[in-house]
Amino acid sequence: MKLCRFLQPTLGLSMAALFLAGCSSSAAPPVQTGQHAHTLRRGNAGLNYLLFLPQEYGQKPRKKWPLILFLHGMGERGDAPEDLEIVKVYGPPMIVEREVDFPFIVASPQCPAESYWSAELDELEALLDEIVATYAVDLDRVYLTGLSMGGYGAWGLALRHPERFAAIAPIAGGYVHGSDEVPESICDLKDVPIWVFHGALDTTVLPRQSEVMVDALRACGSDVRFTLYPDAEHDSWTETYDNPELYTWLLQHTR
Repeated sequence: MKLCRFLQPTLGLSMAALFLAGCSSSAAPPVQTGQHAHTLRRGNAGLNYLLFLPQEYGQKPRKKWPLILFLHGMGERGDAPEDLEIVKVYGPPMIVEREVDFPFIVASPQCPAESYWSAELDELEALLDEIVATYAVDLDRVYLTGLSMGGYGAWGLALRHPERFAAIAPIAGGYVHGSDEVPESICDLKDVPIWVFHGALDTTVLPRQSEVMVDALRACGSDVRFTLYPDAEHDSWTETYDNPELYTWLLQHTR
């Protein structure tokens, strides 16, 4: 297509039309927008995931899109491609089913049924690599979020690669389940914009799990935000993902 754009002004009108027709005939087929199931293959293993492309994706060839990597909770694990339907029950993969103009590419992998996100960080890295290499992703606007088990996964992946994310939003998670332990590398995240969410009445993942991470980040000089919903139990993600302010906040940050 670069060649077509370069040569068009130098041709007569009729010849340009013929030339461009030849270019379009060899172009790649239209990109499938909306949310669809995919599988990342790594040897004999595979990671199933949903990928959403906005309705306007591909209409402007040079446009780069922000990307949200979403990590679900323990109840949405699965192994078969049809299990991906479960991933749509919460968060961005649910939202994009009804909002085809959602202004992000959204990748929503599914954790294997007998695993945890903390054991799948290599696979998540590989998935992120594949998506940014295949689609028109703005590398300066890659965002990470997750709920419950996915909140732990978001902390873990961000700690491993803080340089990859423009902002992160862990919900109802922490670093080590049931522990006040804080990673020694926590200050590696001090310059990454972070907005943490938790329910004050959560008995599944105690609010203390988020509080110790926030306190440690603030001790490093981080300007981390923390929203503690006074009346919320474990489900602190419905209110969070339904709030347009979250997505406005994400888009305010670039790497």
